[in-house]
Amino acid sequence: MKLTRRSTLFVAGLTALGLAAPAMAEIEAVNLRLAHVVNEQDGFHAAAEKFRDLVAERSDGKISVEIFPNATLGDERTLLEGMQIGTVDMGVITNGPVSNFVEEMAVFELPFLFPSAEKAYEVLDGPIGQELLDRLADVNLKGLAYAERGFRNLTNSERAVHSPADLDGLRVRVMENPVYIDTFRELGADAIPMAWTEALTAMQQGTIDGQENPVNVVHSFKLNETQTHMTMTRHTYAPAIFVMGMPVWSRLSEEAQEIVVQAAREAAAHERALNAEQEATQMQALRDAGMEIVDDADLSAFAEAAAPVYEKYGAKFGDYLPRIQDALK
Repeated sequence: MKLTRRSTLFVAGLTALGLAAPAMAEIEAVNLRLAHVVNEQDGFHAAAEKFRDLVAERSDGKISVEIFPNATLGDERTLLEGMQIGTVDMGVITNGPVSNFVEEMAVFELPFLFPSAEKAYEVLDGPIGQELLDRLADVNLKGLAYAERGFRNLTNSERAVHSPADLDGLRVRVMENPVYIDTFRELGADAIPMAWTEALTAMQQGTIDGQENPVNVVHSFKLNETQTHMTMTRHTYAPAIFVMGMPVWSRLSEEAQEIVVQAAREAAAHERALNAEQEATQMQALRDAGMEIVDDADLSAFAEAAAPVYEKYGAKFGDYLPRIQDALK
């Protein structure tokens, strides 16, 4: 049979993935339901769309992906629980909620651990990161790749924050994760854990004063409409994870699994690059909309105030913290 140009390119793509053309016969048609909790302007959605397009192309349309944004299938904990039992197939999930299922994954989010995104990528994409992704199998989840939420910064509706003393009395929403809760309590805030969907309403109603998230979240959710101040604390680098439920993963052939893993890794890298490219533009847009941005806060004072978090949690993560610290030297 004569190959068309499209077929020739397709076979070449399979070869690049290490898949022979006959292996495609092993891939059964499947539709994957991929969910996340943010809107279509967010990097998570861009990562999901890239993943969808890659798996469709590389499986010759046999693997299709339906994306459910805006928490339409539930908050992040609900999505993870759904993946465990097979009612949700996969998602792009912030690391904080994932670490409620495998505690050691919270080691990445210790305050002021990573000096740069590049150093974080070295650890996440190396042996330590892969080891922790593999640990998700213990709770019936399959870790595929690390995308990112990014370096998190503080916003609030009350006042400019230059040092930890300025946080005194501020009611700050944090993720439902002990490391985040204790970090902000050490910094002097009234840390209030809640799901993101609830936090959006709480900011509008004024029942909380602030929250902490990367610039891309502040921009995509137009938090400047309720949060008049942002401080570039970069207090935590937050990974995000392409994660799949083990029930659906186990039903995929080895060939389909390889396509899914490689597509997740490439989609994650795409989202990281997109975040880096867009941050300066997003910050300027927030300034133009009237948000006051403090970019010269006393970060050494913040790091010093958060130091007790290491004393409390360092040993809980086994040998992961010293291994990461060694890798960062």
